[in-house]
Amino acid sequence: MSSEKIQKILANAGLGSRREIETWIEAGRVTVNGKLATIGDRMTYRDHVSVDGREIKLIKSKNQKSRVLLYHKPEGEICSRNDPEGRRTIFESLPIIRNSRWISVGRLDFNTSGLLLLTNDGELANNLMHPSFQIEREYAVRIRGDIDANILDKLSEGVMLEDGMARFEHIIEAGGTGTNHWYHVVVKEGRNRLVRRLWEALNFSVSRLIRIRFGPIYLPSGLRSGKHVELTEDEVAKFEEFLRQLNNQTA
Repeated sequence: MSSEKIQKILANAGLGSRREIETWIEAGRVTVNGKLATIGDRMTYRDHVSVDGREIKLIKSKNQKSRVLLYHKPEGEICSRNDPEGRRTIFESLPIIRNSRWISVGRLDFNTSGLLLLTNDGELANNLMHPSFQIEREYAVRIRGDIDANILDKLSEGVMLEDGMARFEHIIEAGGTGTNHWYHVVVKEGRNRLVRRLWEALNFSVSRLIRIRFGPIYLPSGLRSGKHVELTEDEVAKFEEFLRQLNNQTA
């Protein structure tokens, strides 16, 4: 049986994204066959691996089908599993999954609502979040203030933020005026609070922010806030094919 990097196998087992698992290895939380793991180590599905002293059943995980949930995140929930402030987390609203766990594909901040993808497949989650894929994220955003063509041009051309240049790939007016002016904007990055920060850099306040699309997947119109729907096996296969095509384009 061929060996693979530890973080890849554990990601496939649904424990987290590769990057998250790498931090566990660096923190000394992972052992393989009783020995402390280090970055770069490889293993097989027949090896005994533990995280925080708990053994992971890899044979079941290897044969587990990839699942993807579409969750309509409401405002007022966080995307972490635990919160020191006791705020509600998205994971409290999700179905129980045996021999694995749900991995959030990126995050939406506390005051942002809309489409959030979750999967039990860490490799899939890693690909969806990887910057090289440049997957489009579309948001409906409500802005306070009057926006002119010059502002829209700046947002499309690029604005310097504290962590580098950023821009909207597309900006479409979606109705309203004054304090109730809506736009649809598209970004290809998952940087923290990117949509809000772009508007704020030009002194405009965002009063509502809703993610309505991630790649080819739209927030279902009938999916109520706080509810979820699972993609069918065929829909997951089509989504994975979308990623393969993106990978071929960036290779």
